[in-house]
Amino acid sequence: MVHVGIGYDVHPLVEGRRLVLGGVEIPHARGLEGHSDADVLIHAITDAILGAVGEVDIGHLFPNTDPTWKDAPSRIFLEEAARRVKQRGGRIVNVDASLAAERPKIFPHLAAMKANLAAALALPVSKVGVKATTNEKLGFVGREEGIAAMAVAAVDLPE
Repeated sequence: MVHVGIGYDVHPLVEGRRLVLGGVEIPHARGLEGHSDADVLIHAITDAILGAVGEVDIGHLFPNTDPTWKDAPSRIFLEEAARRVKQRGGRIVNVDASLAAERPKIFPHLAAMKANLAAALALPVSKVGVKATTNEKLGFVGREEGIAAMAVAAVDLPE
C-alpha cells in the first residue's frame, strides 16, 4: 500500500555560512542558518519520507539541542529516513520537491541535486523531482531573507 508524506522547511539566509541545497554547495554571498548544514531541501524531503511512514519529524529525531548534529551534513538525516522505510519492509517510490528562492538561481544546480538525492535514497534519478521557483519578490523569500522548500514522498509499505 502506498503512503504519502508531506514535508516543509524554511531557514533564514545569513552572512558567514555556506549555502547547501540538496547536498550541493552553491556559490552565494550568504548561506542558510541552522544547527546542521541547514539544507532546507533535504530537510523537507526527510520530513516527507518520515511522514509517509508515520514517524516523528526531523526535529525530534535530530534535535538542534544535540551537539552531535552541529554542522552535520543533512544527507545523514535523509539516509536515516530511507533506512527506516527499509526497516519496515517498504520502499520509497518517488520524491518530489520545490525550492522557493529569489537568488541564487537554482536551475544550474538541479541535476547535481537530483543525483545527490537519488544516491542518498538509493533511487534512480528519474524517481527524484526537484523544481525551483521564486516568490515574485513577495514575503521573506521575495525579500531574500530566507529559502523555503516543500516536498512530497510516496512510500510503498507492506500491509
